[in-house]
Amino acid sequence: MSVVELDGLRKTYGDVTALRGVDLTVEAGEVFGFLGPNGAGKSTTINIMLDFASPTEGEARVLGEDPRRDSVAVRRRTGSLLEGYGVYEHLTAREHLTHAIETRGADDDPDELIGRVNLEDAADRRAGGFSKGMKQRLALAVALVDEPELLVLDEPSTGLDPNGARTLRDIVREERDRGATVFFSSHILEQVEAVADEVGILYDGEIVAEDSVDNLRDELGAGSTLVVELTGDPDPLADIDRIEGVRDVTFPDGRLEAVCDDADTKLRVLNRVSETGRLGEFDVHEASLGEVFSRYTRGDGTGGDADGEAAADGGRR
Repeated sequence: MSVVELDGLRKTYGDVTALRGVDLTVEAGEVFGFLGPNGAGKSTTINIMLDFASPTEGEARVLGEDPRRDSVAVRRRTGSLLEGYGVYEHLTAREHLTHAIETRGADDDPDELIGRVNLEDAADRRAGGFSKGMKQRLALAVALVDEPELLVLDEPSTGLDPNGARTLRDIVREERDRGATVFFSSHILEQVEAVADEVGILYDGEIVAEDSVDNLRDELGAGSTLVVELTGDPDPLADIDRIEGVRDVTFPDGRLEAVCDDADTKLRVLNRVSETGRLGEFDVHEASLGEVFSRYTRGDGTGGDADGEAAADGGRR
């Protein structure tokens, strides 16, 4: 079942076009990573999903509802952590959670939610004195109230230290295992790659790629690279690029590096190296989500001719 369906979404602000016909589907129970460089339209898309903005053209359905007509129903079933979440400075962390639980008519235990985001030591401190990362963890706890069917996380890693980022990843996995759908928008590619089942890449207001990371690697020819330390002269291996499934071969610093289509190709390459008596230690390097993202937003994928500056550092919104 589809939890999020976006069909031909366009959004203009005067002469500026933020979205150019966005089509996107997110299935129930998956973690969907939503990526894009600065100004791509990620926030606009999320705002339309939650009825904080209306599309100029096109339709959105979230949890089977039209957010424009049934925004209350959508928000009741959705937990959201949006960029720029503001705390009530004079309320404690526990009071924030108690208020959210009462507002939703839920029966959650505020202390359990505080524990999930590791704020036990600050439960009775006023949130006005929290660091940015602590406020982000509090916002995440609020988003978890009443076990939402859909969890929308917009730049959830902002301000988090490594331990906080690890906690975030654990919570995303736990929510998916519970059966929730997670829509995870972030410029920190490693965070998305660690948890996402599917990713969508938004570039200049358009979806330029939507698939699993592995399938996107394959589509771009950015597959895995077999790296073999050679124990002798590489000359007898000059013809290794003739092996079926090998797309590129180099010999830097006494190593063999071969881009291979699949596991069988890697095995054939290793057998060939072994036959020459030059097989040393070997490893496999998978193209990262960052490399895939850059290919799609620099113009050598399907993403048009970007100047690549925003994509190179992961692309802030």
